[in-house]
Amino acid sequence: MRYLIILITLTFSIGAIAQDVPGYSGKFNAIDRLLEPPSPYRTASGAPGEDYWQQRADYKIKASIDENTNELVGEETITYFNNSPHDLKFLWLNIEQNVNRKGNEDFGDVMGGVKDSISSLQMQYLVRPIDFPAGTDIQWIRDANGNDLDYIVNNTLLRINLPQPLMSGLNITFSIKWKNYITDRAKFLLSREGYEYFPEDDNKVFLLGHWFPRMAVYNDTEGWQNKQFRRLGEFALEFGDYEVELTVPEDHIVAGTGVLTNESEVLSKVQRERMEKARQSFEGQLFIVTPDEARSNEASKSTGTKTWKFSAKNVRDVAFASSRKFIWDAMAVKLPTNTVMAMSFYPKEGLPVWTEESTNGVKQALEVYSEATFDYPYPVAISVNTSNIGMEFPMISFNGGRPVNGQISEQARRGMTSTIIHEVGHNWFPMIVSSDERKWMWMDEGLNTFLHQRTLAERYPQWSSTQPKDIIPFMMGDQKTLRPVMTNSDNDLLFQMGANFYQKPTVGLQMLRQTIVGKELFDIAFKEYANRWKYKHPNPSDFFRTLEDGTATDLDWFFKGWFFTTETVDIDLAEVKWFQLKEEQATIENKQQKGNTKRISGSAKSANANDFSDGPQSFTLTPTRDGNYGQFLSRLDESKMRDQLSGKHIYELTFENKGGLVMPVIIEWTYADGTKEMQQLPAEIWRLNEAKVTKTFLKEKEVVSIAVDPNQQLPDVNVTNNVFPRKEQTDKFEEMKDE
Repeated sequence: MRYLIILITLTFSIGAIAQDVPGYSGKFNAIDRLLEPPSPYRTASGAPGEDYWQQRADYKIKASIDENTNELVGEETITYFNNSPHDLKFLWLNIEQNVNRKGNEDFGDVMGGVKDSISSLQMQYLVRPIDFPAGTDIQWIRDANGNDLDYIVNNTLLRINLPQPLMSGLNITFSIKWKNYITDRAKFLLSREGYEYFPEDDNKVFLLGHWFPRMAVYNDTEGWQNKQFRRLGEFALEFGDYEVELTVPEDHIVAGTGVLTNESEVLSKVQRERMEKARQSFEGQLFIVTPDEARSNEASKSTGTKTWKFSAKNVRDVAFASSRKFIWDAMAVKLPTNTVMAMSFYPKEGLPVWTEESTNGVKQALEVYSEATFDYPYPVAISVNTSNIGMEFPMISFNGGRPVNGQISEQARRGMTSTIIHEVGHNWFPMIVSSDERKWMWMDEGLNTFLHQRTLAERYPQWSSTQPKDIIPFMMGDQKTLRPVMTNSDNDLLFQMGANFYQKPTVGLQMLRQTIVGKELFDIAFKEYANRWKYKHPNPSDFFRTLEDGTATDLDWFFKGWFFTTETVDIDLAEVKWFQLKEEQATIENKQQKGNTKRISGSAKSANANDFSDGPQSFTLTPTRDGNYGQFLSRLDESKMRDQLSGKHIYELTFENKGGLVMPVIIEWTYADGTKEMQQLPAEIWRLNEAKVTKTFLKEKEVVSIAVDPNQQLPDVNVTNNVFPRKEQTDKFEEMKDE
């Protein structure tokens, strides 16, 4: 009966306290219901399960470019392996070039509608008054015996109806002949491929991505990929081996995914000798095609053709660039388990900055990303210069940034180099760690930007790189329009997606690494995720679970707040109280000694004081009643405790969560002697009250000021309430008058 009475008493006491606690929103509840449940294919730890399966597609492609008509004609043979446990009655393929057909969404209206004065280019974006051929024309699809296969085109997706199901564990081989109309990239917003025209010398640089029909993903969590290509959500493709033959004008230089297998047929003897030297050049790049040779090459146009052959193993796509304008330089990059040829292709318009920065930028990305995840596994990494773009494909990327009349500002140089690093970095996310960009742009852009900014910080310290405070303006935006990171790729507002899918996940990972988990544990877990899912298809749940699994840290509260909501960080240091023990005679023995009583200077601190001028509030330490010890027979040494508290300073800090996001509390104490101390409280202090927390601290020295997160390790949207004593906010108009 005694235990029942104690329990009832405790229950009533807690109930009385709970009446003062704001409504509980469950910020620390598990996020299991927000994630796909574990299965034999994907474990609760975030690793692929023992029954994980993945489809595969191998390609043999022959294609040719007609630079007079701007057409690409191709024929491909696909061998598709059904590794799923399901029998498939039909197949789906991507034909993304159809997004360029008139009538598809082209984002023209985001730049504003019709006005009383409007540029011709803006009008082209809006209604395309100058029309042109675009898209993919399928000429035929045949099985391995040459029989026609029935198919249906649904905009950017193509369905092949099989005469009999493709049984689990078997494969099918079929062929497609098609034609693409290569479009002028200047006529689109967000154009990812096409040609760039140079009026001065009447030449073009062809950038070919999304250029052939490719198998869509079929997996355990979605079945067939069913989202159309709308230019934002990019890839969801299967891995396979490629053999590619590209027939182009004879004087073109081609950069492509994979190994060039017929160097002796397409490169001159001098170019082959230069390439051999470049393969041994680890300190700087060498020209394969010099600037003078490129200028000479673009001056006269060949009427013949030449076929370049590339082989690529275990990639999910191939792309290429072709032009007679290309300067070509290359160098070798030695990684612990692989040697990679870093190469750049650029027209003379990129001089001199592309020679100075591009291939070196490729090298820096290869080294930093490899250290953070796994060694770059492919033989080449290529950067191609073009205008107004940063676009990635396996082993090759198309990157903007050029000087004007040979001159470039430091800001523009940084932007160009940053773009190159970013696009090369996409080889890891999502080209190898192959997340579904059609659904979750943040999984490739956010993770890649995190390492891209780390590369800038480590290898280019003279330039700025993203810090947590940089996301504050976005997070302070209108909550009516903000969307969480866990928004499908094509559903975010165009002018917000950069902050939401690139920058916010980057800042989140920075906070985990630098503040919440710590570098050592975070780096181990991040590398574990990359290695678990390389050459596989991870989902957000696999990423979240792996980080928790690798750090032994419950991060559900962080993932829920940062990725699933638009709440902000705003920790208010709402109240500070300062206490000192009221000095008494320590023992009966020294009761008669004089001068033993210490008087506290200053009056007791009032509850609404905004500085320390009132001095500390005194308190008396009373003996503990025996009943408070319960059945424990031991007792505190109260005399010793008084001695330990004598002359010390006790500070009671009350924090209020004004923004909604729970976060660690980072405190900087500044003492009267001028020294400082940093102290961090974990986010879990908010578990019992997500809105308000009070914590008490014992300090040896007197404190003169307190600051929450003074180095802005967290993106606190209101730093004015982070300090005590409060700093007077100067009116901006008054500041201007003073100046």
